Amino acid sequence: MSPPRILVIGSANVDLTVAVARLPAPGETVSEGDLLVNHGGKGANQAVAACRLGADVRFIGCVGDDPAGRAIHEALASEGIGVAGLTTTTTAATGTALIVVDAAGRNQIAVAPGANRALTAEMVEARAEDLAWAQVVVCQLETPLPTVRWALVEARRRGALTVLNPAPVPPAPLDPWPPIDFLTPNAGEAARLSGVDTDVSAAAAALRRHGFGAVVITLGERGGFVDSGTERFAFPAFAVNAVDTTAAGDAFNAALAVALAEGRPLAAVVRFAGAAGALTCTRRGAQASLPARVEVDRLLGTALV
Repeated sequence: MSPPRILVIGSANVDLTVAVARLPAPGETVSEGDLLVNHGGKGANQAVAACRLGADVRFIGCVGDDPAGRAIHEALASEGIGVAGLTTTTTAATGTALIVVDAAGRNQIAVAPGANRALTAEMVEARAEDLAWAQVVVCQLETPLPTVRWALVEARRRGALTVLNPAPVPPAPLDPWPPIDFLTPNAGEAARLSGVDTDVSAAAAALRRHGFGAVVITLGERGGFVDSGTERFAFPAFAVNAVDTTAAGDAFNAALAVALAEGRPLAAVVRFAGAAGALTCTRRGAQASLPARVEVDRLLGTALV
């Protein structure tokens, strides 16, 4: 079977992560941390994760004309990811994320998007062959909303499945919503987007009324919930020793895209995605923590069939 063809359109950052015993309160300094400098960004993370899970991956994004941008370009290419769509701009620096992680793996993240905000619909349109090539197109919301909306509409027009990870939720409304096959918010994002914060099944139903094919809400250590219209079910999380939850959602989304492209049933899709997300929590960093296919299959007990 040929590898799944996944196109990721999104952000690429440098991550500066400090691991400390506990997260600081507002105005507080927590010292004695360890510094990790890694590559991240939701889009780049998802591209790397999908590639390590066995997909043929292409990435469309924007970095600055600086050492960080050149290092990101080189690192993605070294993973085997197609980077012809990774544009370099002289108008902004490469995006940077500041991350604090505590001993339980919980994090606080602040992002300076930089060049990610320079990604235009015209840049994506210039890579029309990538949209035509892809089985699944994955987007997030760390790049401009008009660009994301155009890409999702065009991907659907060309026959690809579309996945939107609506993170971070923007302050402006997303209306009108583009047609999306799979929306993948976490619990907080689902509540903010739907206006329903009391029950995940009600939030999923409210979001589906926007016309999405399916809503998959991730709930961390509590697993998640799926509403596709024809199927509605909760799914459990895998029990792992979590040390850093950074990029766990990105691994989940990438694995979901890979399993969808492989034609798996929905229950198997979210189980595969959950395993990838869980394994990511067992290591520190963003892209450094993303698992290989063999590790996911080992956690599942057997390869998906």
